[in-house]
Amino acid sequence: MAVTSSGPRARVNFAAPRGFAKTFKTKLKETLFPDDPFGGFRNEKPARKTLKTLQYFVPLFDWLPKYDFNKFKFDLLAGITITSLAIPQGISYAKLANLPPIIGLYSSFVPPIIYAVFGSSKHLAVGTVAACSVLLSETIQEKVNAKDNPELYLHLVFTATFFTGIFETALGFLRLGILVDFLSHSTITGFMTGTAVLICLQQLKGMLGLKHFTSKTDVVHVLKAVFENRNEWRWECFLVGLAFLIFLQLTRFLRNKNPKLFWVSAMAPMVSVAIGCIFAYLAPVEKHGIQIVGELKRGINPSSLKYLNFDPEYLPSTIKAGCITGIIAMAEGMAIARSFAIIKNEQIDGSKEMVAFGFMNILGSFTSCYLTTGPFSKTAVNFNSGCKTQMANFVMAMCMMLVLLLLAPVFKYTPLVVLSAIIMSAMIGLISYEKIVHLFKVDKLDFCICMAACLGVSFLTMEIGLILSVGLAILRALLYVARPATCKLGKIPNSELYRDMEQYPDATGFPGILALQIGSPIYFANCNYIRERTLRWIRDEESLSESMSNPVEHVLFDLSGATAIDMTGIETLMEIHRILTSMSIKFGIVNPRIEILDKLTLAHFVDRIGKDSIYLSIDEAVEASRFSLQTDKQHDATS
Repeated sequence: MAVTSSGPRARVNFAAPRGFAKTFKTKLKETLFPDDPFGGFRNEKPARKTLKTLQYFVPLFDWLPKYDFNKFKFDLLAGITITSLAIPQGISYAKLANLPPIIGLYSSFVPPIIYAVFGSSKHLAVGTVAACSVLLSETIQEKVNAKDNPELYLHLVFTATFFTGIFETALGFLRLGILVDFLSHSTITGFMTGTAVLICLQQLKGMLGLKHFTSKTDVVHVLKAVFENRNEWRWECFLVGLAFLIFLQLTRFLRNKNPKLFWVSAMAPMVSVAIGCIFAYLAPVEKHGIQIVGELKRGINPSSLKYLNFDPEYLPSTIKAGCITGIIAMAEGMAIARSFAIIKNEQIDGSKEMVAFGFMNILGSFTSCYLTTGPFSKTAVNFNSGCKTQMANFVMAMCMMLVLLLLAPVFKYTPLVVLSAIIMSAMIGLISYEKIVHLFKVDKLDFCICMAACLGVSFLTMEIGLILSVGLAILRALLYVARPATCKLGKIPNSELYRDMEQYPDATGFPGILALQIGSPIYFANCNYIRERTLRWIRDEESLSESMSNPVEHVLFDLSGATAIDMTGIETLMEIHRILTSMSIKFGIVNPRIEILDKLTLAHFVDRIGKDSIYLSIDEAVEASRFSLQTDKQHDATS
């Protein structure tokens, strides 16, 4: 054992490198099952293990045995409350997607039942969402116009919903919930804001009573359609819409002032629809340009399995629509579920949520539903209503079944202008200008990513907006990989801590010793930068020296922050070692992680630099280097 001036040196564990099978199994487990669901019952009896496995994959079997009447009271109230919101939202968002209004009601019946069985969030209330409704419509109408061929358009929407379900389910079973994380917070904020602005402008059609409008979804075409059809503007329609919009915004204001009055805002859309229906039934509103929803058939969801269209002519459009809207729906739903879970100190498994969303949309496409996920407004109402379990979704489904069987025809009198006011009110709440200002103040790159999505969605298309934003986010990530954080370490006075000397000006280095920290994996993408940056650190040290002799005699690499290394990285370390050796500089490695140490051992790098050049801590490495410098000076003096 080597001895330094500070005492015996701690041992680095140079165990034999792990085999490929063990390493692969460990990585696969950490990637697919980071929560280690089977670790807690690995030694259980087969029957117990089967039950635990079933409870993990089907959450219903976990919470239902512990369910009681006390929880049901809260879930019943929450389920009835969100039903009152689901009815006007279902009709409104179906209108956004250019679908028959009854499809929106169907979509709040079957999917909530599926989610109650497979969903892992206690608070998420499922249903249709505005952004995905518009995105789905825009993508399908690139191939088939909803007005020219409404029947084919409807069938393609069912087919796209089916592909959304297949896509989400596949990602869930493959445990690839991590993929949704590539949609950053900045991207989601920009996308939602841009979509909200766009949808608000589209509602001018209903607010002004327009009969002719554009199928395009960018701001320029929407505004152009509004002003080109000025002859269709109806002031009566506008006044009615403005009155309902003011009413809805007042209820939102009351809720924000007093959160206990959340139910006022939650009930407001249903109250608006009820008042609108009574008004349209008693008065000849159509004579004044106020259009109504029209006939709604009584009855629960009919089968739509036979309407799924796999014609090769339309297949690319339906697959494209299914995948794009699926990603957005998953990202929105899981972000909302996690947000409310955090409030209750609970965890949400993204992969299980994907499976639940997938099953919802697959079975929904078979039963005349279109794409569903977890909308924020409905989930917030569900949470504030005191829901305790996923039973609230089942209660909502039962209430919606009663509406479909008994009350659906009543809603045929709903004025379209009321639906427009409801949509506009909801979208105004999604315009996140405060978050955008916050991003600008905190991180200019995140602000650019956000604005790429916002402006791209608003002035180009939703797809281009997403691609631009995600592209910028990935470019930023690549820059982080290609230019990893490196710093020169110094010792904090009166401590054993070593920190970045730029961040801590009081930290001091030691003459002849250059301690560097690498704060990222060492990959092919950043190897050249690490090599060049190391040589620049050495040159910087030389420039600080009063003499022209080489002041650096030891270079230490702290790899405690490096999580992985590839073959290019190993070759780079070997090259750095050769360069330093030619400059009579000794090279040391500090605290490499087991994955890195295994590879360095198999590549014979450890043999090349010697085990004595690998240290357990930066303090130990510096003390050993100082002891070596003192020994060399004594040897030179003796010589």
